[in-house]
Amino acid sequence: MNDMAPACNNKPLAASDTINAISCAHWPIPFWKMSGAGNDFVIIDHRRPLIAPEQMAEFARLVCRRKFGVGADGFFFIEECTEADFQWRFFNADGSEAEMCGNGARCVARFAYMHGIAAARMRFATLAGIIEASVEDTLVTIHLTPPHSLALNQQVQAGGQEYTVHLLNTGVPHAVLFVQDLAHTDVRGLGFTLRHHPNFAPAGVNVNFASLTADDGLRIRTYERGVEDETFACGTGAVASALVAALLGEVAAPVMVTTSGGVQLCVLFTQGGKEEFSSVQLKGPAHCIYSGELTPEVLAN
Repeated sequence: MNDMAPACNNKPLAASDTINAISCAHWPIPFWKMSGAGNDFVIIDHRRPLIAPEQMAEFARLVCRRKFGVGADGFFFIEECTEADFQWRFFNADGSEAEMCGNGARCVARFAYMHGIAAARMRFATLAGIIEASVEDTLVTIHLTPPHSLALNQQVQAGGQEYTVHLLNTGVPHAVLFVQDLAHTDVRGLGFTLRHHPNFAPAGVNVNFASLTADDGLRIRTYERGVEDETFACGTGAVASALVAALLGEVAAPVMVTTSGGVQLCVLFTQGGKEEFSSVQLKGPAHCIYSGELTPEVLAN
């Protein structure tokens, strides 16, 4: 790849093939592809700025394209921060900026530790607040900000049927539905309808379909806003589903949540009053899949 970089770097694409509005301080740009339980992300060290803030969303969208770009559920710019070890700007695959991402936070924490940006125990700033994390090899635990905006047993009409939906914000807004036949649930169709339901406008929600397991855990499938499809895992969705199930008296901490990708995440928390939680944590694997360099051709139409 390094042998090819100068040729790519010095041979600009035709104007019709480029996104002219995006400029970069230099090419090629080193990147890392990471996966948190099947949620995949592109991460770059942006402590020395490369992309202008107003261009980040479109840059992230283009890089996250499957087949045309690197392909990912989301993109992280790691930046300097005076209040914590570092901060991020996180963009979903469609270029929308999100407050928080549970699996992404675990990947970012491992990335920061691997590259000497932070120690094994760290703090980093997100739009949802300060996140604490600890890294043990490929296993990463994050401490989430306190959940809020709880609303249980909301009746929602969709597609001519009524559904019982539970709402909780675990860094980003989530809807949780408990279903009997998770394998045959129309996650894409019903998930799309509920994600864009007028009851949840204008921000919308991530939609989690959950079912109880024989060992008092959960299985979930999630339709994620910003990706606009089912993903193999959603960390904040796993947390939201576990906390709602605990409020309904179905589970107790720690809760093992199996994602649609088949990976188990552990949700830990302390339950106080009827609707109070503290020390909410998400624990699971974060894997470095590969590293490489982005050339200007990642911006091609």
